[in-house]
Amino acid sequence: MTPTLVFDIETIPDVAGLRSLLDLPAGTTDEDVANIALHQRRQQNGSEFLPLHQHRICAISCALREGNHFKVWTLGDAKSSEAEIIQRFFDGIEKYTPQIISWNGGGFDLPVLHYRGLIHGINASRYWDLGEDDKDFKWNNYISRYHTRHLDLMDLMAMFNARANAPLDDLAKLCGFPGKLGMDGSKVWDAYKAGQIEDIRNYCETDVANTHLVYLRFQLMRGHLTPAAYEAEIKLVRDTLAGYNAPHWAEFLAAW
Repeated sequence: MTPTLVFDIETIPDVAGLRSLLDLPAGTTDEDVANIALHQRRQQNGSEFLPLHQHRICAISCALREGNHFKVWTLGDAKSSEAEIIQRFFDGIEKYTPQIISWNGGGFDLPVLHYRGLIHGINASRYWDLGEDDKDFKWNNYISRYHTRHLDLMDLMAMFNARANAPLDDLAKLCGFPGKLGMDGSKVWDAYKAGQIEDIRNYCETDVANTHLVYLRFQLMRGHLTPAAYEAEIKLVRDTLAGYNAPHWAEFLAAW
């Protein structure tokens, strides 16, 4: 069985990059840099959502299903650099060649990883293989929107029609899963400024758990899991999360 790796990233404004792009004085505080960039963005298009190359990754969480095992974790630790966690992500692809699964990964997570990987000089040769090294990748690679080495569940379920996109939180809850608990992407910058990096990492982990659960329901719908196999996968997730001694997993299971 090909390993599956669900992933999700959390981002904050790239204040160092923005300071350079906006030609701001070196003494401008990080918060002021971000506020200026967000204000300019709001003036331009009515939204504070920054262009993807102006985001900095502060957390990458993964849910790996391989062999008889399932695990959820966040790469590195609270003090790890952005370059380190990005390299770890691509090292995992190098090691497992998994099917990677996301919710809006094609529209957000992967482009951000591309830009930030480029900035940091990250090695991601397996990920970028389009058949030059492995001929099988010519017909199924991580880059093509319509190949399955990367499965963007949101994009696929919407039939590649942005007008039909649905939020992960809504779909997870409609399927009977917990959904988001107490945080969403709009709150990450404030949490980061407050030093709550562990809360961000925990939130990111619950997002990949929700995505994995929605993926299992998708596999049931498409007939790749029998009802019995689906229930066994659900039990594996429950048992795994129950074995983690962390409050966010206790809250997640209580909401399930």
